[in-house]
Amino acid sequence: MTSALDSGVGRRARRDTPHQRAWYWYDWANSAYVTTTMTVLIGPYLTSVAKAAACPGLADGASCRTDLDVLGIPVSPGSLAPYTLTVSTLVSAVLLIFVGAVADRSPRPTRLFAAFAWAGALAGSLLFLVAGSSWQLGVVLLIVANLCLGSSLVIYDSLLCRIAAPDERDRVSSRGWALGYAGGGLLLALNFVLLNVHDALGLSQGMAVRVSLLSAGLWWGVFTLIPVLGLRDVHGTTAAPVEKQAGVVGGSVRQLARTFAELRRYPQTLLFLLAYLFFNDGIQTVIGSSSLYGIEELKFAQSTVLGVFLLVQFVAFGGALLFGRLARSYGAWRVVLTSLGVWTLVVTVAFFVPAGALGAFVALAVLIGIVLGGSQALSRSLYSQLIPRGREAEFFSLYQAMERGTSWFGTFVFGLVHQLTDSYRWAIVALIVFFVLGGVLLSRVRMAEGIREAGNELPAVV
Repeated sequence: MTSALDSGVGRRARRDTPHQRAWYWYDWANSAYVTTTMTVLIGPYLTSVAKAAACPGLADGASCRTDLDVLGIPVSPGSLAPYTLTVSTLVSAVLLIFVGAVADRSPRPTRLFAAFAWAGALAGSLLFLVAGSSWQLGVVLLIVANLCLGSSLVIYDSLLCRIAAPDERDRVSSRGWALGYAGGGLLLALNFVLLNVHDALGLSQGMAVRVSLLSAGLWWGVFTLIPVLGLRDVHGTTAAPVEKQAGVVGGSVRQLARTFAELRRYPQTLLFLLAYLFFNDGIQTVIGSSSLYGIEELKFAQSTVLGVFLLVQFVAFGGALLFGRLARSYGAWRVVLTSLGVWTLVVTVAFFVPAGALGAFVALAVLIGIVLGGSQALSRSLYSQLIPRGREAEFFSLYQAMERGTSWFGTFVFGLVHQLTDSYRWAIVALIVFFVLGGVLLSRVRMAEGIREAGNELPAVV
């Protein structure tokens, strides 16, 4: 196994190693898809395609009262995108845990990482084909892309433990997130220009959106080359027990059964995961539903919402670096806990923002940007301290099932509240419960005790 310590990186080192620099680039690569496709475009676009199927000839901005028939279940067109994310995460709950167990026993985890990343990039690129009323194709491709994204991130996140010593992980994780927001913001800026000049280029708005979806998939695939090549000499772990006669797959299945039985040995890790389930579901639902909220509830043009999200990307770049610095002084646990209070404020204020109030919407976006990157980056590094060595991917699979656009309970609640009230305002304010419960649970996690339970070294500041 190649690790930060094996490669001579001192515990107090502050300079990035070649492995760390290569690792950062996958945040840059996949964030283009997460930002352009999942966060900004796919929710409103899939909703418009679903409305075209359910209510042909519907005027722009009009409400569609006809439900779609999804496997015999009536679904409001406005709830299709949140429900699709819910389904992808329910499947992830099973798939990603298995992927993690296999990855820990794979002699070449980078190859497995590459396979999932490029399969996801292909599915993301093929979203270009979703047009007219073909919402079924959009649902299938979005689920496939999200499953592959989650699978690749299980392996990617687990490599943090192998390329960075305990005292380096807050810094390394924060820099990765910061680069991700820079990359996602750059492509979003290019797509912002495209969506604003599509008439001059002879493109319809729908075609401009489809080209933007294609660009996000291609960006994801091309830039994945950098971490794949830079981490190709990182081998599988030898610290986890391997049943050679059972093979990689058979041994992984047996190890999974042991892992669930052994979780009670790591009560602080389990408590952190439970807290993360709640507050990350809230964060991911706010991120994934904000463009839908801005367009459908606050009545902004899609180009306006895209511009506001572009601002969020670059504010989040600085926010991630800022939170990394704060963690060095105050500890990542305290910083993340404080950020949850800010998220609660964000959701509360969003409920009261009047339709068309651009200044209030922009101010809210800046506040989101400040806490967005930092809370996610430090959650990743916090969790890395709480997992036993040699089982990083297996434990990160539990973490990743609740990560980014794969949250399930939050999107389900958001979609359900909208379906019951026909209002995105009540849907967004319902998310307060996720931040409150997540904060209460996180406040009870005893980090130092959990790090010792996992057999890891304590960082200088917990």
